Amino acid sequence: MPPLRIYFDRLLEGAAPKVERRGLTLVERLALVRRHGDFSLAYSTAVQDKLSYFGDTDGYIAFGTKMKHHFALGDPVVAPALRPDYIRRFVESAGSPWFVQIGEETARVLAELGYKINRLGVDTRLNLPEHDFSGKRNETVRYSERWLLKKGFSFDEDRRTVPLDEIARLSGNWRGDRIVKRWEMGFLNRPFYDNLGKDMRRFVLYDPDGDLVALLDFDPLFRDGKVIGYTTAFKRKHVGASSHAEIGLTKFAVDRFREEGISVVTLGLSPMLDIGSSGFAESDFWRNAFQRAYDSPWVNRRRFNLQGQAAFKRRFHGAEEPVYIAFREGTYVEMLGLLRLVKAI
Repeated sequence: MPPLRIYFDRLLEGAAPKVERRGLTLVERLALVRRHGDFSLAYSTAVQDKLSYFGDTDGYIAFGTKMKHHFALGDPVVAPALRPDYIRRFVESAGSPWFVQIGEETARVLAELGYKINRLGVDTRLNLPEHDFSGKRNETVRYSERWLLKKGFSFDEDRRTVPLDEIARLSGNWRGDRIVKRWEMGFLNRPFYDNLGKDMRRFVLYDPDGDLVALLDFDPLFRDGKVIGYTTAFKRKHVGASSHAEIGLTKFAVDRFREEGISVVTLGLSPMLDIGSSGFAESDFWRNAFQRAYDSPWVNRRRFNLQGQAAFKRRFHGAEEPVYIAFREGTYVEMLGLLRLVKAI
């Protein structure tokens, strides 16, 4: 018999507004991402388990359901000209769903539909080849790479040749040092898998003895069937590894992408960072709550290190692009549903 909470979840989800879910296969979803997946979460919406899809053969909106409410994940994966129509139809069908980690254009459409738009954080964008690691402000990044090489560490790209048991051991070691060890975040982050998905890239760092001590996985960004960039998907680092490992490995990967002619690398969401005015009608209550969460020592020590993640990404001096959360009714009940969906509680 399933746990009582799972039973009530199923009961509540059954009471949510009925949305016609499109049974898109993984192959169909990835084909759409290759045409229209030009934002950081696009690839994840296609490959993440337990998501539902609203749309048709031309595109989709990915969403999750928790506690009677639907939550759209990211922007629509469809041609930009069609995105407003998909958003409007989904809003009508799903009974005022929330939209989570969306860009400005999606936010603008929702504002016209009477939604409140709050900033959720920022996504750090490195526009290549203009962005490089020269100059005084990037000295600490260059130093991390030099330090690792001087100490006998080595960088490489995993061409799907690193044994999966080595990947699993590193990931298990990393999990053991997390604030919350029993589970990984969901929805905004999909689970980590030892094997790479199609079109993903993995870069690795070895210590002087040849042991794997860190890895960095990237999801692809697409436009019109062509890879235009990559976004950081997963990081894993041995508990005993130097703090230089993640910095130096990120620099190594970005330099490789620049050499290949890739146009952009995004470092992903820094939640609750720079929660200023959204420029739209918004909830003052949730803006203040997000800011308090970012500033809270308890949240950073016991739930998620918001400040540490933001500080790491700011080392690379990219462009910080606001991302948004949108809702018509921003009550505690919906927020509780979202927090449970992302497995923050």
